[in-house]
Amino acid sequence: MKDAQIFKYSPSVWLVPTFLLLTIWSAFLINLYGHYHGNDHGIVPRTLSGLQGVVLSPFLHADWQHLTNNSVPLFVLTMALVYFYRELSLKVLVYGVLLSGLFTWAVGRSSVHIGASGLIYVLVSFIFFKGLRTGYYRLMALSFAVVIVYGGMVWYVFPEVDPKISWEGHLGGFLSGMVFAFVFKTPDYVSEYRYDWERPDFDPELDPFMRRFDENGQFVNPPKPEEIMVDYEEELGSHFFPIQINYIYKNAEE
Repeated sequence: MKDAQIFKYSPSVWLVPTFLLLTIWSAFLINLYGHYHGNDHGIVPRTLSGLQGVVLSPFLHADWQHLTNNSVPLFVLTMALVYFYRELSLKVLVYGVLLSGLFTWAVGRSSVHIGASGLIYVLVSFIFFKGLRTGYYRLMALSFAVVIVYGGMVWYVFPEVDPKISWEGHLGGFLSGMVFAFVFKTPDYVSEYRYDWERPDFDPELDPFMRRFDENGQFVNPPKPEEIMVDYEEELGSHFFPIQINYIYKNAEE
């Protein structure tokens, strides 16, 4: 499938991440100014009541710094996901929240785990590994861009780097995104060729222009008019009438 049929801009590219951020910020403001203890509904590992946090925790944040640190990468990465992986974007977002949350619930420390950072790690991991697996130049470029901008995040999947963060959620998100990159299928991307010489089956021996070069790469004498006519008849087929072009030379004084 040609990439022009897949990589198309639509309002969903910014509507989806905007909706996510509006939901997250609304939940934070309700907790802050409504004095609602919503953060108590985060993931509490290995407890029945803590399972609700699998769904709710990405929308809950401890303070302004926690919220703003997650907002920008979540918006940017979700935009990239929707634009480049439109058909898979909903699966990655929904299953990413669930799988990374369940991982945190199963192996996390006895504490309340909140924040959208687990989902951010899902997006970083999926975009990176999926781009490498496709081998397609646009998606590989996106993978390398993600590494350059967010590559330093990988250290926060390890324990003891920062005791205040949920490394379990980060690790669960990273592993979830990697699994999705191998499980979810993408189309076979085909580049759009503007010229015949860009095609993989291009044979220079059959091209009239390329035949004018010798084995040393030097351009030989231009072909005779009748040779050009034969070449174009071979390219277009015998059912096309040859086009005759007459050149009239005039002196500069005329």
